[in-house]
Amino acid sequence: MKKYLKVIIAAIVVLIFIGTFVFLYEKSKPQPVVYDEFTPKVTDISKTTVITGSIEPRDEVEVKPQISGIITEIYKEAGEMVKSGEVIAKVKVIPDMGQLSSAESRVRLAEINLKQAKVNFDREKQLYDKQLVSAEEYDNVRQALDQAREEKTAAIDALEVVRDGVSRSNASASSTLIRSTISGLILDVPVKVGNSVILSNTFNDGTTIATVADMSDLIFKGNIDETEVGQLVTGMPMRITIGALQNLKFEARLEYISPKATDNNGANQFEIKAAVTVPQGNAIRSGYSANAEIELASAKGVLTVPESAIEFSGNDTYVYVIKGSGDDKTYERRKVTTGLSDGINIEIKSGLKKNEKVRGPQKVKDE
Repeated sequence: MKKYLKVIIAAIVVLIFIGTFVFLYEKSKPQPVVYDEFTPKVTDISKTTVITGSIEPRDEVEVKPQISGIITEIYKEAGEMVKSGEVIAKVKVIPDMGQLSSAESRVRLAEINLKQAKVNFDREKQLYDKQLVSAEEYDNVRQALDQAREEKTAAIDALEVVRDGVSRSNASASSTLIRSTISGLILDVPVKVGNSVILSNTFNDGTTIATVADMSDLIFKGNIDETEVGQLVTGMPMRITIGALQNLKFEARLEYISPKATDNNGANQFEIKAAVTVPQGNAIRSGYSANAEIELASAKGVLTVPESAIEFSGNDTYVYVIKGSGDDKTYERRKVTTGLSDGINIEIKSGLKKNEKVRGPQKVKDE
């Protein structure tokens, strides 16, 4: 029994050995190289580029106060529509003590001068009524009285403007009421009731009360690489895709190409702007990120092959034309002239016929 068991075990070992040898032999045999094969196609081809940027209103205005003071009322909020001249907020004036003192002094001086002018006029009128002075002298005194009255009125107006921000004689044009300078949508109201605001001057830009934009006139603003900017021409059509509105595409037309490059992380880029056409019923918000697809070049009805079938050697390009079939299949290396490429297919201008097949990249066998 033990003898038979040894024989069986020996047989199994021999079979395993033989099987392993056969497997390794088959594995070591050279495998035939198989390539993809492509037939040239006549089709349209275009080269496009995608530019990243954002959607912005063409006209965006920062509304600033004409006086310094404190916000007492805010009549509009971000997201509301506003018309040109409509009041957005109200400011209470905090007068400058130096200017206030000077304005009060001017009023007091005007009152003194007016009082003296009245005395002079009354005396001159009595003399004129008795025909003791000429009409010319009387007119001069009367004119001085009128000037004194006007000076007092002007001094009081100036005092009210310094103290209150508006005079009673010009209340309709009050500088304490902050009005929108354009019609549009309020994008932001960065102030609150109680905030101090200052008017713009040589040393600062002043406080922004609100930002207003005309959202009916939008532009796409982005940057394009220096290697592609030379292919752009103003007036070229573009297709805009907004990140937040993936299902919608908008037409645009290129209207501005910056003449000067800017450095963006070591790459020279040029700013572009395009007028966006927004269909009715689509609400677009300022600052939406967007991509603009623009066709740089195109060719219609040309012979093309996949770019993976092209061999690049210096400035020359080659394809391998398939000759024969089966075991007699050979590959003829042939120089061709290429044209436009879209990154997948490439135009063949000469050197290849429509009915000829070309070799592609080597197929990779699954292990």
